[in-house]
Amino acid sequence: MAWLDSLSPQTQFVFFTLLKIACVLGPLLTLVAYAVLAERKVSALIQDRVGPNRVNLPLIGSIPVLGPFLTKLGFWHPLVDGVKSFIKEDFTPAHVRKIYFWLAPAISLVPAFLVVAVIPFGSTLGAQKMVIADLNVGILYTFGIVSLGVYGIVLAGYAANSKFPFLGGIRASAQMISYEIAMGMSVIPVFLVVGDLNLGKIIEHQAQNGWNAFPVFGGGFGLQQWLLVPCGVVSFVIFFISALAETNRLPFDMAESESELVSGYHTEYSSMKFGMFFIGEYANMFAGAAMMTTLFLGGWTLPFLGLDQPADSILMGLVHIGIFMGKMLGFMFIFMWLRWMLPRFRYDQLMDLGWRRMIPLALANIILTAAVLALTNR
Repeated sequence: MAWLDSLSPQTQFVFFTLLKIACVLGPLLTLVAYAVLAERKVSALIQDRVGPNRVNLPLIGSIPVLGPFLTKLGFWHPLVDGVKSFIKEDFTPAHVRKIYFWLAPAISLVPAFLVVAVIPFGSTLGAQKMVIADLNVGILYTFGIVSLGVYGIVLAGYAANSKFPFLGGIRASAQMISYEIAMGMSVIPVFLVVGDLNLGKIIEHQAQNGWNAFPVFGGGFGLQQWLLVPCGVVSFVIFFISALAETNRLPFDMAESESELVSGYHTEYSSMKFGMFFIGEYANMFAGAAMMTTLFLGGWTLPFLGLDQPADSILMGLVHIGIFMGKMLGFMFIFMWLRWMLPRFRYDQLMDLGWRRMIPLALANIILTAAVLALTNR
């Protein structure tokens, strides 16, 4: 477009960055809304129920085939839930610490969206990389931002000035600190193998040498990759379990634990402030799924189908984005499936798994990966 070419490079950079932000946050918020519907449908399927199928919009519902189909699918439920959150009374109890009470939902929500800034959700579209901020230390940025999410939960528990939310906040802080250690250690073998902290470079390495979780997918398969198979699988499993704990999903939802703490840290919240915690939880799930896709499943690549090269056309760029989204949605389904299939851990079991099982296993995996690389790089 001629008007774009007439702009200075700095102005073009700002324009395309803002465009990428809009193109990422818009679909992400939509996916978060419909992830709630998907979870309700998955739970209904597991429990042999129908699930959401009541909300109907008069004009569209009168369309012969499409209207009843969308209604039965529950397509309009997220829209109605969103409107309901906005129009409900925004009640602040008199006994809470009001400044912190208002601040906590925002602190819980914002980090989940900041993480997405460094995720390469595709290769290229034209001359533009499909990442908002292509940082050389993208993974360090990610872990730094993710660790901020716990402050919102702890602050919510403290601000509520009530024993059940306070216990939920304490549990969340101990749980997240414990599993962040295991999560951070699980990605060190990836950096040892790739030799770079840039998430885009990690995807490029997997395109050439196989996925980090399953190195058999990729070209140039040799002795080193065979030896690294168990290391990659162990790293992936530890990261996946830690992601469940970091997002407070069953069987790690000790911060909420409805059977013990009413609703945990957000017991006193209502209206859109409660909705912000809800959005933050699902946005964190998408961020965790995107990180697993990037670090362990090759991002936008499918080497066994020959889709391992940067896009040479707009169509191929869209295909790469679709591949990334497909992998990410697969992880989201697993998150939802596990919630309705597994019982909640006891708190001592949760701590035992983190400190006495996963952290020693992650440390041993780092040593094994370093030994394999040292022996096979001679």
